[in-house]
Order: sequence, then structure tokens, then C-alpha cells
Amino acid sequence: MLSLQLVFLYVLGLLLVPDSYALAFASTLFQERPTLQQKAPSKSDGVDIELPDFEELFSRMEAVSPLLRNVINRKNGGFATVEDATDLPWRRVESHKTGSQSVRSIDRIDNFQGHPAPLLRVRATIQGPCVGQAMTNFIMDCDERKKWDDQIDQVYEIYPINDLDYANMAMGYGKFGECSRLGVGYCKTKPNLGVDSREQLTLCGCQDFLDGACIIWGVELEAWHDYMFPPTERHTRAKSRLFSTTMQPTGKDSFDVEYILQLEIGGKIPQWISTPLVVKSIKQMFQHASKVYGGDDIHKYLEKE
Repeated sequence: MLSLQLVFLYVLGLLLVPDSYALAFASTLFQERPTLQQKAPSKSDGVDIELPDFEELFSRMEAVSPLLRNVINRKNGGFATVEDATDLPWRRVESHKTGSQSVRSIDRIDNFQGHPAPLLRVRATIQGPCVGQAMTNFIMDCDERKKWDDQIDQVYEIYPINDLDYANMAMGYGKFGECSRLGVGYCKTKPNLGVDSREQLTLCGCQDFLDGACIIWGVELEAWHDYMFPPTERHTRAKSRLFSTTMQPTGKDSFDVEYILQLEIGGKIPQWISTPLVVKSIKQMFQHASKVYGGDDIHKYLEKE
């Protein structure tokens, strides 16, 4: 009888512990079998882009990003109206008073979904107009990226989609906003202090909303997509398990940003070394973003809107 009671208490304890395994992503985003794949032509002849299960992709991002969930549900107000999930073990590692700097808080979940890299959530408030194209360029344009990321070597869109109607149709025409950009991106970092270069191959997109909000997202491609790598030497593969950047206006010249990232550096670098470097890089991006959005450079993006 005692052993049965212990077993019962052990199982009950597992059910009550609010760890990362309470949220399980069961469905796959991509299909290895060609007959199950949903594809769209790229702008390169003979190269198609496999589209992910967008319902599953956005549900994953909604589960960990309350601001993204608000934007998709057309709920305005920025961080003032978000409802943080209580079933996820977020741990605050940094916090700042509003106005002291753009980054307001940094939270993390260790071993999220059984992966060694922590899931990071960075929240920031930026003064300036909410222009998604500028933030997209900070991430995807190599010249802009080098202004805040001294480790970047190459980053570019290798296979842009030929017709965005394919993406918008697959997303349900407006359910997740309007897809204004989608393509396969390649990224490579510089070797540094004996650590070799890292490379990534991701499918990235940008969603625009009528209220001026924007979601930038990315998902790592699978092994059967390796033919899309550029025909150069291969390097250690890093992988973004989750990535999204959500921007929502809070006024004419201010907006809130929620940045979600779970990045596995790859190789033998321990997480206690790589994670602080990733956090430092994200903070540098927001410092650069604050300068651009609060200065004259933002006008060149407004002219394109």
C-alpha cells in the first residue's frame, strides 16, 4: 500500500510541476514526404519553397509571446493589455524602469521543449513610428546588421517567394495579417577566438496588420532542405527553434516590441557561455533600433510606406 501511495504522489507531483513540458509542440511544421508538402515557387527557376503548417507555427509563437497573441487577435494596447501565461516557468533575469532604456525586461525558460538552449523573451519600448520594414532590415540586410552585430559575416535572402498570394492563401487570407515578405534566408557568422563559423538556413516572413502592428518570424529549415544552401563550404549549423519579433503601436510615435528566440549555437560551446553572448547581441540590436527610430534615418522607411 505504501508503494502505491508513493507512486501516486510521484505522478501527482509531475502533473503539478509547471515546467516546460506542460506545453508540447506535437505537430511537425514541415513534411519530409514530397507528396505531403505544400510548396510555392521562388523567384529562382526550378526552386520551390516548402511552406510550413502555418496554423502550427503561429500557435507555437502565440503560446510564448502574449504580445504576438494580442496582435493576431486584433487587441491593441501593447504590454499594458497583455496577459502573461501562468503555466510557463518564465524566470526574470533582467528588468529596467520604463524610460531608462529601450529594453524593459528579459525572461528565460531553461530546457524548453527538451532543447538545451533557453527560450528568451525580451521586451522593449521604442520611441518612434512603428515601421516594420526598418526592423526587418536590421535583421535581414547585411549592411544594417553589421551596424549592431559585429559577428555577422553574411546574411541575405537567397530564395524570395515569387508570388506572396501563395503564402497568404496558405495562411487563410488575413488570419495572421497580410504576408508582405517571405523567403529562404542564409546567415553565416565570423570565426572568433578559435570558434568556427556558424550558419543557418531559415524560412522568414513578415506579417503586416491594419493598425500598424507587424510580426517578423523565422523557422529553421530541415535536413531535406539542405540543397538550398549556397554552393560553398559548409559550417557548423546553428538552429533557431523559435523566433519572432512582434511590434505594436502604443501611440503615434511609440511602440512595444516582444522578441522571442530559442537559438542553439551548435558544436561544443556550452550554453552558459553562448547564452550571455546571444543576450548581448539582442540588446545591441535594440540599442541600434532606438537610435534609428528616434532619429532622421527612419524617414527613408516612412517614404517607402
